[in-house]
Amino acid sequence: MEIFDYDNVLLLPRKCRVESRSECDAGVELGGRTFRIPVVPANMKTVVDEKICLWLAQNGYFYVMHRFDLDNVAFVREMHSKGAYASISVGVKKPDYDAVDQLAAEGQVPEYVTIDIAHGHADSVRNMIAHLKKKLPSAFVIAGNVGTPEAIIDLENWGADATKVGIGPGKVCITRMKTGFGTGGWQLSALKWCARVATKPIIADGGIREHGDIAKSVRFGATMVMIGSMLAGHEESPGETVDVDGRLFKEYYGSASDFNKGEYKHVEGKRILEPVKGKLADTLREMEEDVQSSISYSGGKKLMDVRKVNYVILGGDNAGEHLLM
Repeated sequence: MEIFDYDNVLLLPRKCRVESRSECDAGVELGGRTFRIPVVPANMKTVVDEKICLWLAQNGYFYVMHRFDLDNVAFVREMHSKGAYASISVGVKKPDYDAVDQLAAEGQVPEYVTIDIAHGHADSVRNMIAHLKKKLPSAFVIAGNVGTPEAIIDLENWGADATKVGIGPGKVCITRMKTGFGTGGWQLSALKWCARVATKPIIADGGIREHGDIAKSVRFGATMVMIGSMLAGHEESPGETVDVDGRLFKEYYGSASDFNKGEYKHVEGKRILEPVKGKLADTLREMEEDVQSSISYSGGKKLMDVRKVNYVILGGDNAGEHLLM
């Protein structure tokens, strides 16, 4: 199979069919709701908090709340009390099962539940999917993370409504250095590989460094793209603000880092400082405009028209640009 990543693939334009890029619809449907853009901020403590999730829900964006030091039941209750949809993360340990049981007992059913563990192709995930489908049958279940077609097939057969693809490609993830496994360095190719067998939506998670990578992800099979570092470091972002020689930064760390775990055990993440970027709303608006531009270059009017374009792989064994029809 071809091995490539975001930085050595370019999409090929087709004849433009719109007079203005603003005519293009960057919206996407997931779990019965339509969202403004195919982007979801990573469910990490330094990217989202309760306030940001509420703002996202009220302004037409998809979100997934993180699962660390959080009362999921109280969170769902709070979101529903404000007329917003609830989208939570769970692990696969006893407290996660207890929270699901309590949500079911109270009739507080979250619209979306993401099973969020580092290696999602596991019996523990199969068991949690079954529990969710029994206790909260109307919830849209996203399961991950995975990186192979076999895993996609299993998770879908186990009942997942969507899968999350990406093992260690994130900016603060060091899985490939610590374990020798992962999709870091070939995440886009892994996405293409997984999408070939998927019959349900895929969320591409990690490795996004530029806005154009969103369109590339959609081209190779993603319905939604999860972004961490580019959506961290905003004025509203959680995390400490740090002054370095007069410049302001926000801390950003991986979910499997010792900063998040509170101990140095099975660490697969690190902490970095992201320059403060301004307001999250401005970045999301710019992302929407850039996705609209991508759609116009694809010769389409809707997001999924991006899937129809050809592409070139740059450099390496394909030096001189190899056209793939």
